[in-house]
Amino acid sequence: MIRGEEVYKIGRLGKPHGVKGEITMQVDDDVFDRVDADYLVLMVDGILVPFYMEEYRFRTDSTALVKFEDIDTVERARELTNCDVFFPRHLADSDEEEYTWSFFVGFDLVEAGSGKTVGRIAAVDDSTANVLFELGNDLLLPAAEELITHIDHEKKQITMDLPEGILDL
Repeated sequence: MIRGEEVYKIGRLGKPHGVKGEITMQVDDDVFDRVDADYLVLMVDGILVPFYMEEYRFRTDSTALVKFEDIDTVERARELTNCDVFFPRHLADSDEEEYTWSFFVGFDLVEAGSGKTVGRIAAVDDSTANVLFELGNDLLLPAAEELITHIDHEKKQITMDLPEGILDL
């Protein structure tokens, strides 16, 4: 069984393309440019399920067409429409500078000054120029490299030097 902390979200499946089981995928992460993977993990009915890829190709910078093994008809592809797509963390690069913000979903955010855990990063809002970490307690904090003081991959913690008073807002 695949656990949520073993993967991170990279996109979402859209509509089927053609009649042979291809499906569009909106991609939020450039992981395909950095890492070869045989499979992706889809959230199907609340369960994380690995799906092996036969092939994929990009249509735009943020849209790909994916053909999964054993998904050979438009009807089977349609069953996967709107499934969230995840990438296995163990396949991601070990070079921290190559990570995208979505990689840190599931990490605990620790305030550098106090050493206290502020919360767990539940999502990333990158809909504006200022990327934000969404914490499980409805707190939004800036996701900025200059605020990060340490990343502990084993403990899944990201330590940040947060601006004074931001937690009081």
